[in-house]
Amino acid sequence: MIQGFSHIGIAVTDLDRSIRFYADVFGFAELYRLDFANNEVAATMEQEGAFRSAMLLRDDIRIELLQWVDVPVSGSGERKPMTELGFTHLSFRVDDVDDLTEAVVAAGGAVHPQTLSYVGSDPAAQTGLLYYTDPDGTRIEVMSNVPDLR
Repeated sequence: MIQGFSHIGIAVTDLDRSIRFYADVFGFAELYRLDFANNEVAATMEQEGAFRSAMLLRDDIRIELLQWVDVPVSGSGERKPMTELGFTHLSFRVDDVDDLTEAVVAAGGAVHPQTLSYVGSDPAAQTGLLYYTDPDGTRIEVMSNVPDLR
């Protein structure tokens, strides 16, 4: 039986930079860091080699950042298309979709203004949508005027 959600894992190229990004922009706090120098979890990771891990927490959201130390990583670091199978994005509710723009850029991320949209016919009740990316290209959606679905 499932007890609850645990975390989402994101591969990064620079653990310290990514910790700062998620802390400075989205208010995550670092719970702990682990260094895996041997292959104690190689079966779980389906990869031998050293890596560093940091678990971040904000409210009930946990993100594990993973940086491989002596193993080459793959991927372009660019935003992957929304039509590519698998994980596509993180999403956060915000007061205003533009509130974090300066912090995202200052922390090494990117803003994608072409993704800005407002949905709904009543201007006072429109949902705002905008995408950012973290320093490694992970897509992050921010949404304003949406209900708390907890």
